[in-house]
Amino acid sequence: MNWINSIVRPKIRDLWKKREVPENLWIKCPETGEMVFHRDLEANLWVIPNSGHHMRMPARKRLEALFDGGKYDNVKTPEVHADPHKFRDSKRYSERLKEARARSGEEEAVLVAQGQINGMAFTAAVQNFDFIAGSLGMAAGEAILAGMLKAVQDKTPFVMFAASGGARMQEGILSLMQMPRTTVGVQMLREAGLPYVVVLTNPTTGGVSASYAMLGDVHIAEPGAQIGFAGRRVIEQTVREKLPDDFQTAEYLLDHGMVDMVVPRQKMRETLARICGILMKREIELPKLEAPKEPAPEASAEQAAKAEDPANKEAGPAS
Repeated sequence: MNWINSIVRPKIRDLWKKREVPENLWIKCPETGEMVFHRDLEANLWVIPNSGHHMRMPARKRLEALFDGGKYDNVKTPEVHADPHKFRDSKRYSERLKEARARSGEEEAVLVAQGQINGMAFTAAVQNFDFIAGSLGMAAGEAILAGMLKAVQDKTPFVMFAASGGARMQEGILSLMQMPRTTVGVQMLREAGLPYVVVLTNPTTGGVSASYAMLGDVHIAEPGAQIGFAGRRVIEQTVREKLPDDFQTAEYLLDHGMVDMVVPRQKMRETLARICGILMKREIELPKLEAPKEPAPEASAEQAAKAEDPANKEAGPAS
């Protein structure tokens, strides 16, 4: 009976056990309700294949998709005081930071890296919306400034992938001061003659859209991205008017001249390389073509007509 107790019964119990399925195995499209397998979605750069809806993309994965071969070097950013005001609402701000770091695996909301796009050196910063909604605090401001200074030092274009709910309220005036500080960094790039390209992703709002996110030489938006300062409900209550359904979308801003182009995620690399190549006056190496072979010399039409003229045939040599 030993083998029945130790082998048969456990196998029977396993048949009745509920199998645990990971929650993120299938992703639902917010527009169409289509279910997409997570690996297929990741392979398509977090874009729903049929609807084209752009889902939120992890910051590290965005850097891997941006640079050649997925290779890049992290730019070291300064450390700042974690909780300068000892702020507390429903919980301590220091506890929120710990939770965000444990959940995202990152120290702050902004990642800065350097690499190559189509063989051209770039410096890029990406805001991680999963880290306290990508809010702009002291550490994020310092990271953006460090990336801009590194771009000036290495003479590379600077690309900013913006995704944020605005300034970080837990840091008060210190977070608002990052708006003029990052504006100074943008001015440094301009004085150095380096391109500053902003890619507006979903969502880009608040103090971020009121500062460095709208100061680029070129503004590119991802399809369907929500871009604005105040929320739709606040604006409707203020102006007491019904706003258009597509208000504050990337396409709406393109029609009204607020962004320069709306580019799908799959074409972002080539678009950035082309734009910055033009702005940096990069020399383009054209393929060398062999010169066409010249045809063998032929008698001219006049000489051919002269030879066929019967008068010339009858006339002999002069005596």
